[in-house]
Amino acid sequence: MADVILVLNAGSSSIKFSLFDAGSEALPLLLRGQIEGLYTTPRFAVKDASGTKIEEKDWGEAVELGHTGAVTYLVDFLQSHQEDHSLVAVGHRVVHGGVAFTRPVLVNADVTSALEKLTSLAPLHQPHNLKPIDVVAKLRPNLPQVACFDTAFHRGQPEVAQAFALPRSITELGVRRYGFHGLSYEYIASMLPQFDSMAASGRTIVAHLGNGSSMCALVNGCSVASTMGFTAVDGLPMGTRSGNLDPGVILYLMDELRMDARAIETLIYKQSGLLGVSGISSDMRTLLASEEVSARFAVDLYTYRIGRELGSLVAAAKGIDALVFTAGIGENAPAIRERVCRDAAWLGVVLDPVANQANELRISVPASKVAAWVIPTNEELMVARHTWEVCCGRATMKTIAPDIPGAST
Repeated sequence: MADVILVLNAGSSSIKFSLFDAGSEALPLLLRGQIEGLYTTPRFAVKDASGTKIEEKDWGEAVELGHTGAVTYLVDFLQSHQEDHSLVAVGHRVVHGGVAFTRPVLVNADVTSALEKLTSLAPLHQPHNLKPIDVVAKLRPNLPQVACFDTAFHRGQPEVAQAFALPRSITELGVRRYGFHGLSYEYIASMLPQFDSMAASGRTIVAHLGNGSSMCALVNGCSVASTMGFTAVDGLPMGTRSGNLDPGVILYLMDELRMDARAIETLIYKQSGLLGVSGISSDMRTLLASEEVSARFAVDLYTYRIGRELGSLVAAAKGIDALVFTAGIGENAPAIRERVCRDAAWLGVVLDPVANQANELRISVPASKVAAWVIPTNEELMVARHTWEVCCGRATMKTIAPDIPGAST
């Protein structure tokens, strides 16, 4: 019977999941899917490693599945459809690890309590990330669970890169730049040696461009600066998030428009970014296909801000050897990459238009001083790797969770 690791990535209304073969450190993918519309119209879909659809289910509007129902259904599904596999661990993507959690950790009651206390630092993410941990603990109390943090990869940044110019009495409460998308950046850093040895050991700027967008400067594979700061709303404009905003704007909204904290939270997280600027959509594909002036301006603003942040990160890294695009927009929008590379010509980036349009791995010409790459990210595999390592590999996972009742899936 083969051992498997389940990876869960829970959002406010969906849970993405992946199942990996834990029989070797390569951790080949077995299944991937999601349950979405948890509180509206729940829908379940799962595919195998080749992308072939295995099963779908639609509960309709009459059912509010919620996180508890979704995780319970998923565990039952795996048990009934993967009878020749034994579930030995569950890895979770957790957005915020605060200052204390600088690496993945085996979950216990103390860890869960500490992570719940970080909710105020990521109120729109942390509760949803932690809910499946609680559900799995009740369903399979002896099953090891590992929390992997989006902030952990950035904890090695220089202290000056993490600091705000605020009184110490405030910064000592944990008010600092944390940075996010760390699992994505860590995965890209792990893959760079396979593509570009200079990028792996030198200065690389990674652009994680998706519905949530950020950028990170890597030096020798380590994070030295990132665009996201105290929260995941900072930095670049995103699908619905504002990105960097003068604090004075918040004061203006409070004083002049009489907006309270919750109204401002909704504005900067859900009504701004590409959606707010365009008034049309948060989806880059829709905006690129639109002839509306507001859509073009939203795209212009997005790429302009990428260029601004790129210059800042190059300064932090003290140079640049490679530029990497990843995530949904970064991997699939040649038009955005073309604009970013064109604006970065002053740094020595020379785009290969044909390679870029074909979504090839290297999209810069051979003579380009700065290499430009498109490298697909895989946060789920990164979580699986950490879960495997924390549980000390196949043999030790067997001893941690021997013959777990009902864990055969």
